[in-house]
Amino acid sequence: MTLFVRSHSRLGGVSATNVDVMSTSASAHSSAAAIDATSTEGTVIDRLVRANGRYAADFTDPGMDARPVRRVAVVACMDARLDLHAALGLELGDCHTIRNAGGVVTDDVIRSLTISQRALGTRSVMLVHHTNCGLESLTEDFRHELEDEVGLRPAWAVEAFRDVDQDVRQSMRRVRTSPFLLHSDDVRGFVFDVTTGRLREIDPAEPAETTEAAEAASEK
Repeated sequence: MTLFVRSHSRLGGVSATNVDVMSTSASAHSSAAAIDATSTEGTVIDRLVRANGRYAADFTDPGMDARPVRRVAVVACMDARLDLHAALGLELGDCHTIRNAGGVVTDDVIRSLTISQRALGTRSVMLVHHTNCGLESLTEDFRHELEDEVGLRPAWAVEAFRDVDQDVRQSMRRVRTSPFLLHSDDVRGFVFDVTTGRLREIDPAEPAETTEAAEAASEK
């Protein structure tokens, strides 16, 4: 197969080099992974380490630096059903990927985005939530339940939500209003449908009915 390896020039340009690779096809890795998934030897981490050994045997240094080629950071949920690179047509080296429960913008996500922009040159931020998210079935009571169990309340918030569209809007606002980020002009939010694989873009402006309801509640 032919692998296109991206590299950066000193002036920030990107070049593509054709590299002939004899034994690193996706099908070969998929077959090896499928075989290993059925193995009962050792723990799941043991199997992952063995898979890495097979991967490393055919590994070739792509010659990249740490700066994402497409200058974009993607913030997404950690849900195992989201294959971000496949869903977004991304290749190794294209982007920074920041994932957590819910794909919400927390202080630590802002930390990663700040480093991504200020030290590693990204300019765009893409936020990806998804349908049927586990955080929709939780509440902040989860923290109290943990406190009852272990005797210590977590310092972090659960960031549970009921309306995924509204949570995407909140995440967009958190990115756009952060004083630490250099670039907030290209921030877009989406909901990934786990049953169809399609993205649905979220308008950052709240629907009129939501705004009217909030105003009515504040007048009472």
